[in-house]
Amino acid sequence: MSHTMFSALRQASRPGSSALRATRRAAPVARVPRSTTFVRTLITKKYTEDHEAVVYDDQTQIGTISITNYAQSSLGDVVYVELPQEGTEVDQGDQIGAVESVKAASDIYAPVSGTVEEVNATLNDQPGLLNKSPEEKGWLCKMKVRDPSELDKLMTEEQYKKHCESDH
Repeated sequence: MSHTMFSALRQASRPGSSALRATRRAAPVARVPRSTTFVRTLITKKYTEDHEAVVYDDQTQIGTISITNYAQSSLGDVVYVELPQEGTEVDQGDQIGAVESVKAASDIYAPVSGTVEEVNATLNDQPGLLNKSPEEKGWLCKMKVRDPSELDKLMTEEQYKKHCESDH
């Protein structure tokens, strides 16, 4: 190959050179206006003295109710879970269900007021989920919280840990 051929190939392969570039038409792009509004979702987890927990999402106003790991370990192997009915209106402190284990039975109380939107029906067939994953897969129900200020009356994780330590 001659020197001029190398020179022509080098020139053709350089960025910006149109010799070897296929013609490409840009596809039309829909312009989406950028929003400068920030949506901040605050997820709050609070605890009751009776060992219920609520994870509250301030954007959806949904509180996911569960028993704590401390509660499930105190109960032992859970064999039955009674859940509230969807659509039920409850006040903070109302009984919303019960848990039975090989050791004991324990009532579940609403940590906040609201309407039961959804129950974890999986617990009907797999009550042991409360032992395996009490605060995640073993959640009890989801409630539309009526008064988010009630969360202020509940304990933070740090306060709850101290409460559990003083329980012994």
